[in-house]
Amino acid sequence: MPAGIAELLSAQGWAFWVAALVGVTILGLAKGGFAGLGVLGVPIMALGMSPVLAAAILLPILLVQDVFSVKAFGAHRDVAILKIMVPGACVGIFAGWALARFVSVSVVEAAVGLIAIVFAIQRIRAEHRGVPARLGRAWEGVAMGAVAGFTSQIAHAGGPPFQMHVLPKKLQRDMFIGTSSVFFALINWLKVPAYYALGAFTPENLWLAAALMPAALASTWAGTVLVRRIDGPRFYAIMHVLMILVGGKLAWDGLSALV
Repeated sequence: MPAGIAELLSAQGWAFWVAALVGVTILGLAKGGFAGLGVLGVPIMALGMSPVLAAAILLPILLVQDVFSVKAFGAHRDVAILKIMVPGACVGIFAGWALARFVSVSVVEAAVGLIAIVFAIQRIRAEHRGVPARLGRAWEGVAMGAVAGFTSQIAHAGGPPFQMHVLPKKLQRDMFIGTSSVFFALINWLKVPAYYALGAFTPENLWLAAALMPAALASTWAGTVLVRRIDGPRFYAIMHVLMILVGGKLAWDGLSALV
């Protein structure tokens, strides 16, 4: 390893490495099948570094994790859902990039978090009562795709909007995970030009990402193994609980920054 790179890695304090390892591990579990957890990656990493640095380091890691996630589950994707949501996501990502200077990240986090909590609680109550879900129309899929793209670009919080449209469809477990993995793999690649324009892909950031890659890939593999041990009904119950927890985290972060 070049001396300059060794100095770069050793210069990071223990708080950086603890936060970074926990963050990429959670992201790996999310990419391995526990969709929704990924939104916690940047906030956790931000405990040991700036949020801007965390986002810059994470994108290359996400791109590699996406390869493994899509390889594991991508064959089970629902093409009809992707055809509806991906074009909307493209519009949302562009809007997020164009409006970044005018939009408060805290407001976006608070809004997405509160909506996610209400949605998940409503779905849990409806399923307990045996009330069938209302399947979203095509235009709603386009709209939620746009919201997912926008919130992913602004606040790395694209999971809840995607789940609000797809969870009620009650896809088979692997079909849901595969559709999610392909959707967010495409979103992450669509975000590359904006991150490049912002100067995120510096040699230093790429070396830090490379140092965290083994943990990221190991946790992705662990996620794919663990999720296959969970049957369909239990998987959806876990997704709804995760949505409440993630929504709570987003709402807390957003409202705390606004107060």
